[in-house]
Amino acid sequence: MIEVFHLVPALLIGALAVYTTVARDTFAATVGFIAYGLMLTVAWVQLHGVDVALTESAIGGGLTGLLLVRASAKLRATEAAARAERPRASTRLAAAILAAAVSAGLAIAVLALPDPAPTLAPEVLANMGPTGVGNPITAVLMAFRATDTLLEAIVLLLALVGVWSLAPDRVWGGRPGPRYNADPDGILAFIARVLPPIGIIVGIYIFWVGADDPGGKFQGATIVAAMWLLVLMAGLTDAPPISRRLLRAGLVAGPVAFIAIGFAGVATAGAFLAYPDGWSKPLILVVEFALMPSLALTLGLIMAGAPERAEAASPREAAP
Repeated sequence: MIEVFHLVPALLIGALAVYTTVARDTFAATVGFIAYGLMLTVAWVQLHGVDVALTESAIGGGLTGLLLVRASAKLRATEAAARAERPRASTRLAAAILAAAVSAGLAIAVLALPDPAPTLAPEVLANMGPTGVGNPITAVLMAFRATDTLLEAIVLLLALVGVWSLAPDRVWGGRPGPRYNADPDGILAFIARVLPPIGIIVGIYIFWVGADDPGGKFQGATIVAAMWLLVLMAGLTDAPPISRRLLRAGLVAGPVAFIAIGFAGVATAGAFLAYPDGWSKPLILVVEFALMPSLALTLGLIMAGAPERAEAASPREAAP
């Protein structure tokens, strides 16, 4: 019975991967990708990787899926023409051979792993005591590999700048995305009034318990960003213009605080992003507390897209 319980998600993941690859309709492929992400979440839970499961459901299947839904909506006008121009049989055969070779290589690499597979988990558990945190994932991300975590936050900022760079010059500094006008008495507006307070509390809780239990700033920030996007899509508020200094300060506040604590470690502990004895957990919490709102703003603005309207938008610029 246990083997069947593990086998069903594996078969569904494979089937969804094939469906997402061969689907000709962009929206259908996007739906397959989101379902694929949800099944990966189930698989990670079965493997007791709750932190990875939370990240996959929030970012892999959640925000990434929403981003692909928006992209598929923009591509609908050109999708029919692109579908008519099918690649040549030789091109498709070469792509199939390459995909099969990559899949075979990955399968061989996994099957060739020694039993038990190599892991640094014992070293992490043996050395996480001085960090003061109880979650090994948090210890790795904020202590042993803190530079990687800092660079991830900076890469997200660079991705946002890349999205903003797609804006026409005439609306640079304006508001991202369209101005949504949903029915104020409709179900979307109702959900956008009821769900965000609950979602924000859940996001803050997942962030706060991440020091000792599964969770963390990225997962919590994703939930908060999703609640903000829900309010925007319901038309209850509008996206802020990207020219606002307070908004830009909020975007960089988290990484700047992370860098400042990193340089403080040079003076107090002898290395960049090293923590003085007895101060590891408080400083980790300070960094995560500073990073979460910055990450929520960054993720939300990436999803909102490039500026499309000047700061003073006219009613004709509003989306239906």
